[in-house]
Amino acid sequence: MSRSKTVSQAPKGAYHFHCGTSGWAYPTWKPGFYPVGTSARKFLSYYATQLTSVEVNYTFKSALSEKQTAEWLAAASDDFVFSFKAHQRITNWSRLRDCGQLVAEFFAMLEPFATAKKLGCVLFQLPQNFKPNHDLLAEFLALPELKHHRIAFESLNEEWFSEETFALLRKHRIALCESENERFTAPEIDSAPHRYIRLRQLGGYSASELKAHADKLLASDKELFIYLRHEDEPTGALNARALLATLRGEVSA
Repeated sequence: MSRSKTVSQAPKGAYHFHCGTSGWAYPTWKPGFYPVGTSARKFLSYYATQLTSVEVNYTFKSALSEKQTAEWLAAASDDFVFSFKAHQRITNWSRLRDCGQLVAEFFAMLEPFATAKKLGCVLFQLPQNFKPNHDLLAEFLALPELKHHRIAFESLNEEWFSEETFALLRKHRIALCESENERFTAPEIDSAPHRYIRLRQLGGYSASELKAHADKLLASDKELFIYLRHEDEPTGALNARALLATLRGEVSA
């Protein structure tokens, strides 16, 4: 399979922040987020009127079909972008080793999104039991596909948070995922023209907490990808909508 050469771009006229949740296909978000009567087939098109991006976790375990790709692209608004979690065959099974073909195939699958300028960022998430191996990371980050797209690197193991890791990310202009979860908050480092932020606090965020996040984010001159936690309750989607409105200046301080 040929390697993707399309360079990811944000849609013209877009805000420098892309905000959403990690998924959208949740019937339990009715009626809190989705209006009563909204069919599952219309979830994404409605979601895209409320938020500007989504983090797709589906691709962590499954490949996208041509039909899915076409339907998703048709449902998305002009300024909407999709970010994708890389397949577990790359991060959890191969553990970044000798997976050049897998990476090439993954990005080839995403090529229609890149061509349509609706490809946001690709997240490579390493499992908690994956200990640091910087020689392996350096080899992986040098793969040609990673040069043509926005990439974020996330580790669930805090041992990766070291200057050696950060230096490799800076060299390849890859963002360290700023994950805020129940175990730790990843550091913010300057390693790429973009930032990738996952707000995973259980139970969601209060209005004052969202305001504090918005104030910090507005001070950034980087392109921002911000994703709230997905749960059965629509809390994450409602938090993301409130955060986006604050970032856009649509609500009072």
